[in-house]
Amino acid sequence: MIAGLLLAAGGARRFGSQKLLALLDGTPIVRRSAETLAAETDELSVVVGSDAEPVRRALDGVAARIVENAGWERGLSSSLAAGIRALRPEVDAIVIGLGDQPSVDREVIRRVILRWRETQQAIVSARYRGVRSHPVLLARAVFAEASNASGDVGARDLIARDPSRVEFVDVDTDPPCDVDTTDDLSALQR
Repeated sequence: MIAGLLLAAGGARRFGSQKLLALLDGTPIVRRSAETLAAETDELSVVVGSDAEPVRRALDGVAARIVENAGWERGLSSSLAAGIRALRPEVDAIVIGLGDQPSVDREVIRRVILRWRETQQAIVSARYRGVRSHPVLLARAVFAEASNASGDVGARDLIARDPSRVEFVDVDTDPPCDVDTTDDLSALQR
């Protein structure tokens, strides 16, 4: 079983308000991110933290299990650990997505999963014109290690620690945009 794990717990300090609730084509960006990941995985968990209730409401009707990260201020790795701890035992791998990346292409998620099925590597990451970005797949073999990461790094340290266990899916487009500022959102809307 492959689960989607959407990290959506951050405080959105640079945006000025909870960016995950900002609308892109009339839909909250966190919902767009969740729906995309849910469509390509067997089940979805969404880790919430800052502004948990409004983010949860933005996800009403999305087939997702909500995981609360009370320690969200400790960074992205705390959300990754919270999500991994909440996984069901039959999950073989997770595809990690970010709540503030509503433009990830479903085809790239499919390609990452397919590459994992072909290679059984511990980590498979999309790489856009040489730049590593999401989605990233982690196999069960690295769940414990990923749960022990610290800071605002997510899977980045796992990838750097042992490149021999990483497989890349090369994509000939720019990486999906993070919505960190209102200017980022405006650029996506254009």
